[in-house]
Amino acid sequence: MKNYNINNPNNNKAQNDFYREEAYMRAQKKVKKIIGFYWHLAAYVIVNVFLIFFAGNHNDNFWSFGTFSTAIFWGIGLFFHFFGTFGPDLMFGKNWEQRKIKEYMDKDKKRREQGGN
Repeated sequence: MKNYNINNPNNNKAQNDFYREEAYMRAQKKVKKIIGFYWHLAAYVIVNVFLIFFAGNHNDNFWSFGTFSTAIFWGIGLFFHFFGTFGPDLMFGKNWEQRKIKEYMDKDKKRREQGGN
């Protein structure tokens, strides 16, 4: 029976290539989601400007709900597309938790140094 060397030095290169390829694919997917959102935003603006202009010229009451209803409901969908694309990292970024922990630890350390409880 032949003995195999499990600690093959070429294995690390292959593993690093795999991780690099995987990171590239994740980044490419994220960029495509962002591009999709911006196309959705452009379509929203162009179509709704046209619809509001058209409805405003053919309606007696420009400020009625019907004039802006498409923009309102499509805007709700656009908001969810935005949130799905940029995610909760927008408000609570990846480093937010670490910064808050450090902030509270620094406050606690300062309080202890000043002789407080």
